[in-house]
Amino acid sequence: MTKYISALGLDVGRKRVGVAGCDRTGLIATGITTVERTSFDRDVQQIQNIVNERQVQVLVVGLPYSMDGSLGFQARQVQKFTARLAKALQLPVEYVDERLTSFQAEQMLIAENVSPSRNKGLIDRKAAALILQQWLDIRRTNAQSSVAVEY
Repeated sequence: MTKYISALGLDVGRKRVGVAGCDRTGLIATGITTVERTSFDRDVQQIQNIVNERQVQVLVVGLPYSMDGSLGFQARQVQKFTARLAKALQLPVEYVDERLTSFQAEQMLIAENVSPSRNKGLIDRKAAALILQQWLDIRRTNAQSSVAVEY
């Protein structure tokens, strides 16, 4: 029996939040939208609409660790915003190391001949999808390795 999961991947930035969702099987993450950050209440309302529509059970948030593995100023800002968001939405949060996701997302756009500088929102969505995909892959690997094999 497969347990369905509905997770929302978030790439939280100062100006925008990239949002990604997954298919019901929890195999594939895709970018959904980009929320332009205005006020906290408006940001929550926009994300709440997506949560309701998709029956989201968990928020998966990219945490921008520094290259040395420490949490810098930006990571603490993300944690602060996420803590308030999770409380407002009454959802659990799981963090994923997102060190290179925005860079990867930009590289993907370049490969598709799309200008990264003119498509910041698209980069945020793709980064959110990479964050969520990473979480889904880890979750699946852990689920497979925890299944006992009996002979």
